[in-house]
Order: sequence, then C-alpha cells, then structure tokens
Amino acid sequence: MKIVHAASEMFPYVKTGGLADVCGSLFKSLAGVGHEVSFFLPGYRKIIESKEFESAKLKVVLQVELGEQFLRGEVWALTLGRRQTLYIIRRDEFFDRTNLYGTRERDYDDNDRRFIYFSKAVVQAMRLLEIKADILHCHDWQTGLLPLFLRMAEQETGKSLALKTFFSIHNLAFQGLYPRSSFKFTNLPKEFNGIDGLEFYEQISMIKGGIFFADKIMTVSANYAREILTPEFGCGLEGALKVREEDLVGIANGIDTEVWNPQKDPYLINHYNASDLSGKQDCQETLLKKVGLAKGEGPVYGVVARLTQQKGIDLLLKQMSFFVKNDCRLVLLGKGDPNYEKALKRFAKSYPEHIAVCIVLDEEMSHLVEAGSDYFIMPSIFEPCGLNQMYSQRYGTLPLVSGVGGLKDTVIDIVSDPENGTGFVFEANNDGLAAGLEASLELYGNEKDFVHAIKRAMKRDFSWKRVTTEYESLYLDSI
Repeated sequence: MKIVHAASEMFPYVKTGGLADVCGSLFKSLAGVGHEVSFFLPGYRKIIESKEFESAKLKVVLQVELGEQFLRGEVWALTLGRRQTLYIIRRDEFFDRTNLYGTRERDYDDNDRRFIYFSKAVVQAMRLLEIKADILHCHDWQTGLLPLFLRMAEQETGKSLALKTFFSIHNLAFQGLYPRSSFKFTNLPKEFNGIDGLEFYEQISMIKGGIFFADKIMTVSANYAREILTPEFGCGLEGALKVREEDLVGIANGIDTEVWNPQKDPYLINHYNASDLSGKQDCQETLLKKVGLAKGEGPVYGVVARLTQQKGIDLLLKQMSFFVKNDCRLVLLGKGDPNYEKALKRFAKSYPEHIAVCIVLDEEMSHLVEAGSDYFIMPSIFEPCGLNQMYSQRYGTLPLVSGVGGLKDTVIDIVSDPENGTGFVFEANNDGLAAGLEASLELYGNEKDFVHAIKRAMKRDFSWKRVTTEYESLYLDSI
C-alpha cells in the first residue's frame, strides 16, 4: 500500500510527548513490512537547523489560500530509508520558532492559522507531487481538517488523492478550539460552520473536523475508544463520536523495542534481561547516586510525566507521606504546571532522604528512571494509551496505574490475577492509589513473587510488529 501520514510531531525529529513516539514508530514499522510510507511534518526551526536537513531537497513551491491571502510555502523531502520519505512543509513565518505550540505561559495566538495552513499545504503537496495514496492517516487536532480539505480538493480538481482517510485521536482533551471567526481561514463553504460541521459552542473545533469527515476514526486503545463515548471522558464530543461509533476503532500503541531495550540501551551503565537481573541493580545504584539518594528499606518508585492534572499529580501529592513512613525512595522527572513543580520541590526539600524531584525533560534520565526503579507510578485521571507503563514492564519495573484508557488494556493487575499479573491497577482516586502503593509494598516484601512478576512483565510483547499487523488489516479492509 501507499500510505501517507501527517502530524505535528514525530520522533526523533520533534517531540513534546507520546504522539511523536507513536508516529515515529508506526512510520518506521509500516515501511519495514513493505509499504511505501510518506510522512508530512511542519518545518520547525529544530528540523531546519538539524544536520539531517542538510541533505533535504526542495520538491515543490506552494501557494496556499488562507482567508483572503495566498501564502507561499515550500515542500522539502528527506529520504529516510527504503520506502520512507519525510516531507517538510516550510513557511518560516509559522514554524521558525523555538517551541512547537507556544511558550510555557501560553499557546501561540496564531495556532489556528498555522495548522490550517499546514493541513492545506499537505493536500496541495500531495496533488503537486502526484502522491496517489491508498491511505491518508492524520493525527490529532492539528490535522483534524485535513480529511475535509482533501475531499474538497478532490471535488475541485476531479482527481483522487487518497482512497480512504483515517484520523487518530491521541488525546481528546486537546481539541483545537478557536473563535468562530477563525473559520474564514479555512475557505470552506459556510455550511461547514454549523453543528454538523466544525462549530462547537460558538467556536470551531478542529478535532471535530477529523471526527466528522474522516472515513475511519481511531484511538490509541480499545478501552479509550469505549470511554470517549461517555460524558465522563468525551470532553463534550461524545455526541459527535456516537454518530460515528461504527467507524470508531481502538488499537493500543506499541513501543519501539529497539529504543527501549534493557539489553542494549546506550543510556544504561549496565544491561540486563529477564534471565539475569543483576544489571538492573547497577542501574538503580546509578539512579540513586545521580539524584543524591541512598537506598532505603523499601522499594524505589519512579515517575516520568508531564506535571498536569491529567497525570494524577494531585493524587501523588497526597501520598507523599507513604514514601517517608515506609523508608521508600521516590524519583520524579518532569515539567509542567508551575504549581505542581513548586509543591513537589517543597516535598523534596522537606524529605531529602526519601524524595528527589528533577524539573526537567531528559531522554537519558527517563531511561535511567525506568531501569533503576522497582515500581513506576502512573495515577492518571484519564490516559488514552500511555507508553511509560509499557516501557516499565519491558524494563522489569512494575507499573502502578489507574484503571483508565490504555493503562487498563496494557497492565495485568497482580491483586486480581496473581498468576499472570504484571503491575497494579487501581481506581483513579486517592484511596485507589493508596491501596496500590500498599499492595506494591507487600509484594516487594516477598522476593520470590516479586521477581516472578518482574520476569512476567519483561516477557510481554509490546512491539510495533504486533500493532502494525492490526493497522495493516484495518487499512486493507477499508480500501
């Protein structure tokens, strides 16, 4: 098949979160099984200034209609490997910036124009480059309007650009909501600015475009696909999703098992596997030394997260006494809400023997936290899929997770299924996390059962090879 993906980020070129990891892995994996795969990214400063971009070639020049203007753009191409092409949409006015979406304090004021432009540019590039795709797969609100723009272009030109369009919702909480006046930048007929189009409570919703106008809607776990049909998790769009329920499919993400591999991870001081866990102890010693902690009687707990309400940081803050009382160690790595950062720093200052907080996002350190911890905590209030709980199991670090979204799909609860369990699944509230922590402490005290659980976790298959087979089947069934 000829498959085109479009998103606002992709690892290793630009990344703010799991979207980039998923896109990078899926792109590579689909090409690896024989499909011709193209990927469109905005030409951010980080990409343009990268060493890789030195070998990029200018393919076409664009004139993109945006409201009352026609704005120039460029399409640059990088051949990444066999059957893999990265197309970069360059317009420095929109993308030559330090950050992808905004500053720490606020989003960029022109994000509506930036990503409407990007989506239109992808369609025009596909037409000019004569990329006749079997599948166009778009990701999150930044490309929510792309399926609609593509079909409108096909009507205008009489030429097919893609047989089927897919739209993946990686996190429904981020919807691309803008003033209704932003609709003028789409240049769409006014009937699309109603309740059966982009309108959403006197605004426009870019994610709603993907929900209504893609041929197939995807989420990143089967459980999350069910959850977003309810008011609790639907973020106001459960009604729109209910309309498209027959076309809604959830496939849990995989992980890049080459990047996340404790047997050869370049970030680790020593390597290990399920047969020989001695290297994991070396990693733990390195982690504790790096953050200035000494080993206690209890286990080491790790957290790597964006510090947001979604990630359950409020729940974690209410359990800080657990780590002190039980002589455990907590190592937290992350950035986000300044209020959470301050609160966590206060605990680290008050209990320097038990708690270490690193307000930073660092790839090397995140690998070390995964390898050096005994347990990994993810008390998310909602979690479309999550990746760290899968990284953790691969690294023999048992996850403690809320029973929501993809966390529920990918962690087997030890309490309810002790023979097969690979972590702890609890209700997303204070009592739930408290019970999960107590259960983890009990398991840690039984070395034989603890080691058995670690080995079971490490043997689970979270590879993209498995996931790619599911995507392939879905693509083929749709065309």
